[in-house]
Amino acid sequence: MKLLSRVTADVKHTPSAHSTLDVLWVLYDRVLRITPETVDAPDRDRFLLSKGHGPAAYYAVLAAKGFIPEEWLDDMGGWDSPLGHHPDRVLIPGVEIGTGSLGHGLGLAVGTALGLRAQGFLDTRTFVLLGDAELDEGSNHEAIAYAAAIRLPITAIVIDNRSATHGGPGEWSGAPTGSNAHSDVSGQGNQPRAGLYAGIPVRFPNWSVSVVNGRDHDEIKRALRVVSDRPRLVVASV
Repeated sequence: MKLLSRVTADVKHTPSAHSTLDVLWVLYDRVLRITPETVDAPDRDRFLLSKGHGPAAYYAVLAAKGFIPEEWLDDMGGWDSPLGHHPDRVLIPGVEIGTGSLGHGLGLAVGTALGLRAQGFLDTRTFVLLGDAELDEGSNHEAIAYAAAIRLPITAIVIDNRSATHGGPGEWSGAPTGSNAHSDVSGQGNQPRAGLYAGIPVRFPNWSVSVVNGRDHDEIKRALRVVSDRPRLVVASV
């Protein structure tokens, strides 16, 4: 995306931003029910970027979709710029939460989905995007267990670039078993998905699971459009 090339103020997090670009684009272009005109609509879909320490791609997609002016991208991190190195919900239209510290977003997404259910917004979907290394933060697992226990309608997207500390080879066999019996974990051809061997799906017991190619827009769209009667995990392998 040309707009991403305008964001030059956060070189150290460039790999983090590029790993999320395709999923973010598919979300905003094909999945989310939110526009610049409906950023405050009570029944809008919610997207929370837990992976907020590398927000350049997020900003580029928001600009491409008209939520913020494209000119803002040229001054990310400037002293008077609304685009900080972590996204700020007060300063940026369309941003639901301020994030950056690893491991916070999933818990916040569970609370968001729970609040929407309590208010009767049963058709409003909540999505949260995490990096695989964030799963090393223990607070995530309380959120995972609670969401499963109350069958919360939430979709967690984990970008798998094999940067997690825990979850080595062998933790995930590549065949759905036990609580993940209804999962879609198929690979393409003879190439197994990285997520199958990084131990990510097994960290989400009693969640519906899909492992997808994180660069294939059609595949990402199909996985994200699935509406389940329990929480859903989409592992996007890049």
